[in-house]
Amino acid sequence: MENPLLYQIGITLIPGIGDVNGKRLISYCGSAEAVFKSSRKALSIIPGMGDSLVNNILSQKVLERAEKEIKFIERNDIRALYYQDENFPQRLLNCYDHPLMLYYKGNADLNHSRIVAFVGTRNATDYGKTVCRELIDGLSGKDVLLISGLAYGIDSCAHRHSLESGIPTVGVLGHGLDKLYPSQNRKLSNEMIENGGLLTDFMSETKPDRENFPKRNRIVAGMSDAVIVVESDQKGGALITAELANSYNRDVFAVPGRLGDTYSRGCNFFIKTNKAALIQSAEDIAYIMGWDDKRERQQIQTELFVQLSEEEKVLFSLLSDSGTLSVDKLVIHSGITPSKVAAGLLNLEFKGLVQTLPGKQYKAL
Repeated sequence: MENPLLYQIGITLIPGIGDVNGKRLISYCGSAEAVFKSSRKALSIIPGMGDSLVNNILSQKVLERAEKEIKFIERNDIRALYYQDENFPQRLLNCYDHPLMLYYKGNADLNHSRIVAFVGTRNATDYGKTVCRELIDGLSGKDVLLISGLAYGIDSCAHRHSLESGIPTVGVLGHGLDKLYPSQNRKLSNEMIENGGLLTDFMSETKPDRENFPKRNRIVAGMSDAVIVVESDQKGGALITAELANSYNRDVFAVPGRLGDTYSRGCNFFIKTNKAALIQSAEDIAYIMGWDDKRERQQIQTELFVQLSEEEKVLFSLLSDSGTLSVDKLVIHSGITPSKVAAGLLNLEFKGLVQTLPGKQYKAL
């Protein structure tokens, strides 16, 4: 009996077939194996399949490379996770561009009930490292899995302190599992395999090329419930991950910094443009995510509700009943003027009762 993994890996290697087209092919044909065993006529009628792509599939050349990868996986105690497998990270399935295959070495549950990503600049300052450690200390009793990109700076700080705090941590790589970049993190990565793991959608022999890291970032964003930006300039991988998280409807948080600090500009910009919620402690994250004690949370909300103005009570009640509403709909349903709605929402957000979402949407917490 043929190993289905041969075809599952093989389809990721077909030139011109990416993750999105690969899923379309599998959907039309019924399985990865069926793709390789379909006739030219059957393949040609699939939308988006031109002659060159059909020829690439029919040549079967990639299966030899897939066989080699299976031997590498078996030799190195690596798990190959196909997107239809139960142990594939289920959160990723909600992302249209999720990978077909992942390669994993470790012991953490990739479907842990709470997953938080820490991202930030490679040029982390003492301030950034201190805040990173304080946030992780605060999350140590919240039963979370921490993921990051195992890069220099904030990533490495987050992974290292997670291990020190007893939090399982997974590094998502921009290359294959036959190497480690940066090499200075070799000892750290070995420790992570014992309490967490290493994850990638790249096969062995894949070098850490520049274009691989945005692909890596989509996995960090897609696997997470919350993405925390600790430090970032206005351009860089951390903000790419945060933008992706917003597009996947994940919660994004940012640590504020002084106005003139280079590596706080990205965080401050995200907060200013409502792309991230401002946080000062792990308790802020836990409260907004609903990870604190529910009874305590309900009591706090009840106490705060008494202190609200009549307009704020109306807005909070509308959001509590409807889940998520835009500013325009809040104006229509409440009968309150736009300026007072804006002021009321700001006050509710400061009190931790409301969260701003992308596209000027709001939800009650």
